[in-house]
Order: sequence, then structure tokens, then C-alpha cells
Amino acid sequence: MASITQLGYLGLSVSDLKAWEHFATNTLGLQISARGDDGTLFLRLDDYHHRFLVHPSGKDDLDYLGWEVTDEQALRALTEQLKAAGVEVRHGTPEEARLRGVVDLIRFKDPSGIPSEVFYGPLMAFNAPFQSPRPISGFVADTQGLGHMVVVMDDLDRSVHFYRDVLGMRISDFVEVERPPGHKRRLAFFHCNPRHHTIAIAAMPNPPKRLNHFMLQMKSLDDVGATYYLCQDQGIPIVRSLGRHTNDHMVSFYLQTPSGFDVEYGWGARVVDDRTWQVQFHTAGSMWGHRPMSR
Repeated sequence: MASITQLGYLGLSVSDLKAWEHFATNTLGLQISARGDDGTLFLRLDDYHHRFLVHPSGKDDLDYLGWEVTDEQALRALTEQLKAAGVEVRHGTPEEARLRGVVDLIRFKDPSGIPSEVFYGPLMAFNAPFQSPRPISGFVADTQGLGHMVVVMDDLDRSVHFYRDVLGMRISDFVEVERPPGHKRRLAFFHCNPRHHTIAIAAMPNPPKRLNHFMLQMKSLDDVGATYYLCQDQGIPIVRSLGRHTNDHMVSFYLQTPSGFDVEYGWGARVVDDRTWQVQFHTAGSMWGHRPMSR
């Protein structure tokens, strides 16, 4: 079975591009690698030319997902898996591939209608090593992909089937939380490489935003602590305090983006070894901390 190998890039649609440029560089520590003719910001955090494409199209939400596969044969095999599952697939044009900075891609929608792309051959920038605008040690990315995200879908069971049985991802665990009190919600966490999870799925009818948060993993705990206090100095809303998660063991905190969804900024997550990993179940999101803060 063909499988995606990592989350290659995220497309974000935002209403305040100037605020996002300041937030991405001066708070998160991402580097601007290019600007599109329409103002789109291409942001990098490792040797990939870009990991985020921030479009000034005004939705303040997820615009599309960019999943990577190894080569042309894997792209062809995944195309056939999608078609066999009844998914309408369109081959990307050469111009679309150029705009994404990839050799080739396909485009489709997941069961919740979220625009999705699968590509191979990302543009690399080894000739110009990543340099953060901030004095940080760097991000854990490369073969683990840009990080992870939590996305709100329409139906949990349909989404689990699609991401597991069609895109070839593996379930890491399930977490059941009570938010708000009296309302239990189950999340499914998926991996496609050693990163504990690349996408987690929650279900909610008519969600206000599809993207709950994306996560950036740092190489040093000091980077997390320094950014925690930097947010306080800059007046960036901290949504959840420092804490450690039960499932991936990440030490992290959550801050609010200019678009209203969140970023998890963390360090120290455990990794998955598919030879020995067994699916787990948790009834708490955190071992300690991650207390809600006022927005």
C-alpha cells in the first residue's frame, strides 16, 4: 500500500498579511524564503525552500494540506488508491507545480471537503542554509515533516478510514477529553514517519475553523521557554500554559496566531517505531500543565 511520508507544507489563508509576517518571523522564528506576486509569504524552518505558504486571501483558516511521497511511482500508486476509494483526483498543471515548488502533484478533497495535495520532489535550499531571525537552535523537521496539526473534521469514523486506509497513515493513539465539561470528544492521532503524530482529527458539525492548531517542535527546551516569555513581552496571547502531553510527551505551550487559530510550540516529543508500536488510549490530554489562559 502506498503511503504519504510526511506533511510537506501547509497553505494558510489569512486576512492580515503584515501581522502574519511579523508573527512568523519575530515570534515563531521562521524565515521568509520568497514572496509571491500576490504577496504570498513562503516560510521555511529547515532545508526545504518553504514549509508554509501564507496567502492573503482572507479566510483566516487552513487553505490546503500538502502531503509528500517519495517519487513518481508512489504518486501514481496513491492516485490509484484515491480513485479506487471513489475520490475525484485532478493532476496538477505544470504551473501549479511551479507555484508549489515541487516536481509534480495531484489535487483532491478529503471527506470533509478540505483541499489536499500530494506531491513529490520538493524544492530544497541546501545552498542557502536556514537562518532564523531569532537566536534559536532550530526546528525538528526534515524527514519528520514540518510538524503536526489538529484539524476539525465533519465525521471521525469517515476521516479515520480515509487517512488510514486510503492515504496509508498509521494510528498512534486515541485521546478522549471532556471539553467543555460534560461533553466528551475523541481525537484520533496518526503518524506517517517517526514523529508521534502528523495529524490529529477531532469531529464537530459546522466548526468555526478547520485548523485548531499546528505544532512546531524545537531542538532545545530553552527555545520554548524563551518564546514563552517573549510572547508575554510582545503581548501575544498565550492560550494554554506550559505543560506535557500524555500521548507524545511533548513539553509545550499554545499561543494564538493573528488568524485566531493556535500554534503549539514544543520540545521533547517521543517518536514511534512501527516495529514495536501498539495503539494506545488516553483519557487526559496532559500529564501536567496546559492550563487554559484567557484569550
